[in-house]
Amino acid sequence: MLTFAAAVFFLIVTPGPGVLSTAGVGSAFGARAGTRYVMGLFIGTNLVALAVITGLAALILAYPLLRSILFILSTGYLLYLAFRIATAGSKLAFVETAHEPGIWDGIALQAVNPKAYVVNTTLFSGFAFLASAPLAEAAIKLVIVNAIWLPIHFAWLWAGITLRRLNLGAHVQRVLNLGMAGAMLLVVGLAVWSVW
Repeated sequence: MLTFAAAVFFLIVTPGPGVLSTAGVGSAFGARAGTRYVMGLFIGTNLVALAVITGLAALILAYPLLRSILFILSTGYLLYLAFRIATAGSKLAFVETAHEPGIWDGIALQAVNPKAYVVNTTLFSGFAFLASAPLAEAAIKLVIVNAIWLPIHFAWLWAGITLRRLNLGAHVQRVLNLGMAGAMLLVVGLAVWSVW
C-alpha cells in the first residue's frame, strides 16, 4: 500500500491541467473561487476514477471516433494552455480567464483531462494488494487517492495565491512560465505517445 500511496503522490503532484489551472484560479480569483474550482476538480476526478473502475471509460474509449474527438479536444486544450503559459512573457501566468471559474468548470476540465484518465487507469489497474477482494481494494484506493489528492490541490491553490503576492524578478517569472509550459507539453507528449 505504501508503494501505491507513493505512486499516487508523484502522479498527482506533477504539473498537469488540474494543478496548474488550480494555481491559476487561486492567483486570479482568490481562495473562495479557488476552493469552488478545486471541489469541481475533485468531483470530476472521482467521476473519472469511477468510470475507470467500472470499465465505462474503456467502453467509451473503445469507439474510435469518440476517442479521437476526446483526444483532439483534450490535447488541443493542453497545447493552448501550454502556449498561453509560455508566451506570458515576464508576467507570472498559470491560466488567464475572463470569468470566475466554479464547480462546473472543474468537472468539465477533468472530463477531458487526459492526465486524469492516465493516472486513474494506472492506479486502479495496477498496484494490486487485495486481489481476492477487488471492490474492497478499489474502495481503499479511492480513500487513499482522495486523502492525497485534496492536500496537493489545496497546496497548488495556495501556491497560486502566494506567488501572485511575491515580487519576483522578470527573469524568474519567465523561467517559471517556461517550466510550466514544458510540463504541459510533456503531458501532451505522453498523451500522444499513449495513442501510438
